[in-house]
Amino acid sequence: MSPIIRSRGLSKVVPLAAPLDAGAASQLEILQDIDIEIMPGEAIAIVGASGSGKSTLLGLLAGLDVPTTGNIEIDGNDLFALDEDGRALLRARVLGFVFQSFQLLPALNARENVMLPLELAGTAGAEESATAMLRRVGLGERLRHYPKYLSGGEQQRVALARAFVVKPKLLLADEPTGNLDAATGAAVIDLLFELNAEAGTTLVLVTHDEALARRCGRIIRLRAGRIVSSRDGINL
Repeated sequence: MSPIIRSRGLSKVVPLAAPLDAGAASQLEILQDIDIEIMPGEAIAIVGASGSGKSTLLGLLAGLDVPTTGNIEIDGNDLFALDEDGRALLRARVLGFVFQSFQLLPALNARENVMLPLELAGTAGAEESATAMLRRVGLGERLRHYPKYLSGGEQQRVALARAFVVKPKLLLADEPTGNLDAATGAAVIDLLFELNAEAGTTLVLVTHDEALARRCGRIIRLRAGRIVSSRDGINL
């Protein structure tokens, strides 16, 4: 079995504004020499302090940003051998996303938000699939509600439904409970892991929450842009 994600020598460096001190650094290394292999069906947590590079790494894995050096293969595809349109097509075919800030479109109701990726992909039966997925996440009575009329927890459930409705091989989640209170966040995470297990999706989860990270099968820890450890989680 081949990895669904493989990175080699991945680095991200950005220039800094001209320093006042001639001896000061002229660039910032956000990520340095990141080598990762993630197998299909794994649940991986990427953890680290603020500024450690974890969200930058997730953006690179999604092809939303371009590395300074190194490469990434996603589902056997050399991600940065593709142009921007090619990467977008790969994302539509392989990836699902869950964001801290939900990223729902305010002009669309819950069902329309979940239908959107199906419609963009030209998938038949988008309305029926979206309805079924919203019922699965407990929002069967909220199909026509717009995001502004949904609680934070309900909005994140819509986001989960949108992510899973396309049956992605790989789900990328960036601090999915960051905008939720503890009780609501716990319920959303329980649902995330349930849906992930049902679908057999590979999960890559960025979090600062150590307890949440330990629910994943493996933890990759970043410090100052480098991997400092990679170990098994506890699978609570």
